[in-house]
Amino acid sequence: MSKRCSWAGDDPLYVAYHDGEWGVPVHDDRTLFELLILEGAQAGLSWITILKKRESYREAFDGFDPVRIARYRPARIEKLMGNAGIVRNRLKIGSAVTNAKAFLAVEKELGSFDRFIWQFVGGKPKENAWRTMSEVPATTPESDAMAKELKRRGFKFVGSTICYAFMQAVGMVNDHVVDCFRYREVLVQRR
Repeated sequence: MSKRCSWAGDDPLYVAYHDGEWGVPVHDDRTLFELLILEGAQAGLSWITILKKRESYREAFDGFDPVRIARYRPARIEKLMGNAGIVRNRLKIGSAVTNAKAFLAVEKELGSFDRFIWQFVGGKPKENAWRTMSEVPATTPESDAMAKELKRRGFKFVGSTICYAFMQAVGMVNDHVVDCFRYREVLVQRR
């Protein structure tokens, strides 16, 4: 059996996420937006909770189309508050709308959110070489800078810890531990 990062555990959904998605570089603006919203929704909860609700989020939030989400009005937010398939937190739901508007402003200004967000790691993934999960930081100077700039641009639920989790998810950093089978695979995929 292949060795995985210990956080993946044995839940099939978590294992599939670890093995196929986590740490793989993402440059698609819609996927980046989805993961930014999901990471914000995760604040104070476990990631497995969000993974289990991911399909419900996709349905409830129009496939994470930022143009549509930016137009949500109070009535739509109230409807979302009644949706048991997502985290029913008014601030988190409202932040998705706020973040969609800020996201679109970044795209308009810079041509893509991808170009903006990847600047925090110099445009290429940062290769770490952690031996244990306890070595993996919760924040870094890069996630601090990202959080500060996102907040300056009006984004919500984008603290440094959330930003670092986002960076891990979208492959801006390789935080698979070195004895995880995905560590080398992710390195190869990036080349």
